[in-house]
Amino acid sequence: MADSYHSANHEMLKQTREAGESTAFDRMDDMGVRCKFCEKGVRCSLCSQGPCRLTDKVTRGVCGIDADGMAMRNFLLQNTMGTATYMYHAVEVMKTLRQAAPGGTYEIKDWSKLETLAGVVGEPLEPRDTLPLRVADAILAEMNRDHQSPSPFVEKMAPAKRVAKWKELGILPGGVLHENMFATASCLTNVDGNYVSLALKGLRLGVATAYGAQIPLEFAQDALFGTPTPHPIKVDLGIIDPAYVNIAVNGHEPMVGAALIAAAHEPAAQEKARAAGAKGLRIVGSIETGQELVQRFEVDDVFVGLTGNWLSEELAVATGGLDVFAADMNCTVPTLGATCAAHGTLLVPVSDVIGIDGAETPVVFDPANAADQARQLIDMAIANFPERQKLSQSLPELREGDAVAGFSTESILGALGGSLDPLLDVIKNGTLKGVCGLVSCTTLRDGDQDSHTVAIAHELIKNDVLVLAMGCGNAALQVAGLETPEAKEKAGPGLKAVCELLGIPPILSFGTCTDTGRIMLLVGAIADALGVDTSDLPV
Repeated sequence: MADSYHSANHEMLKQTREAGESTAFDRMDDMGVRCKFCEKGVRCSLCSQGPCRLTDKVTRGVCGIDADGMAMRNFLLQNTMGTATYMYHAVEVMKTLRQAAPGGTYEIKDWSKLETLAGVVGEPLEPRDTLPLRVADAILAEMNRDHQSPSPFVEKMAPAKRVAKWKELGILPGGVLHENMFATASCLTNVDGNYVSLALKGLRLGVATAYGAQIPLEFAQDALFGTPTPHPIKVDLGIIDPAYVNIAVNGHEPMVGAALIAAAHEPAAQEKARAAGAKGLRIVGSIETGQELVQRFEVDDVFVGLTGNWLSEELAVATGGLDVFAADMNCTVPTLGATCAAHGTLLVPVSDVIGIDGAETPVVFDPANAADQARQLIDMAIANFPERQKLSQSLPELREGDAVAGFSTESILGALGGSLDPLLDVIKNGTLKGVCGLVSCTTLRDGDQDSHTVAIAHELIKNDVLVLAMGCGNAALQVAGLETPEAKEKAGPGLKAVCELLGIPPILSFGTCTDTGRIMLLVGAIADALGVDTSDLPV
């Protein structure tokens, strides 16, 4: 029976199962034996001749594609959906950047990041008051650059040796929007059935996604909300107190959550919540939206931290402690409407890509009206609080844990005294065996929730490998207690010494899955400092 590595989730699973509620854990059990053709990527239903399934005896589909071509085409087609999602995120961030103004809901917190972006797209720094608008428009134009015209983001931000290699391979991309169109068009039946060609297009799309969507949106978010710096946070389901009006922010984008945190700190909002019978009003971070927020905002009595990764979201609702679940562009499961209805929670989409049975009328994010929308969500939550309180919901005692969040290339450099040399020295002399970027989602496929991620991380730090964690796997390690200074006791002697010297945990919270671009820049900086290619590093 599917379970979780985390004790709070385990306790909530017992409760949901006793109540007969469906969660991803139960649906995983229901799946039973999986299709072996699908597992191998040798099943296709793209055209009216299918579905086709390939075996050792039936080696080609009706169209003539072989197993290698079919598997690679399926893989590339999945990647185009991921790229489209990062593009959507990037576009939403640029729309927000266009609205940045002093004293507004969104204003520039880190001008250096905006100036870096301006340098890449060739925008002059003056007049300063129009720089956010001009940079945002220039980035949107760059995203739409033809795929045959190389992107300046790649040429100016990627390591020179990588750029040369990508040129040699013919995978130096243009604008990410056109690259995604190019890759998707290649996946149509009877267009590209050659697995090598499809693989190269996949690599090209990966470069375009990182440098054409992820890195620009990360820098723009840093400009808007501040570049992450290390600070203590709270994690796990125990951060939810049902006696408060609680709004969970879920998905991948920080914009609505940031507006809610600001609005929830207004005395009038807190007074309204208390007048409704609550102890106050709180904002609860969930999955990557929560991760974006805990990187940049201090945890206090209003913003209380991060519940966990996406497999935890149904269990967070099942605590019966949430009044509004605000769902932005990603990772809200299709059954959540039923879970919310059972526990007195309003499921409110705040992105126009979200469509879920049982959801309330969407409050679609509009950066020009974000403050008013945040107050609207708060009013909905406060009005719902007495209704939720009418439900008789018992809650087991759930763990509240600690972690340190907010590591970035800049904060690591700060901890090292402004130079990578101390890190390079301990790698060169063997004190550290290497650095590992652990970028992962969470799965129940081969074990309990997060069990493999935690096991791999334990093994890495035990063997003196510093880990930079991103994505749902990052939340797994935060909730597991491995991103605290005390976790150095689980590290090997070399890594433990480095942790003590720098005052860092053995696993650094490097953000969300979107922040993979951030680690590419760090790896590139290390390679440049050593005068080697990234492929030569112990990473």
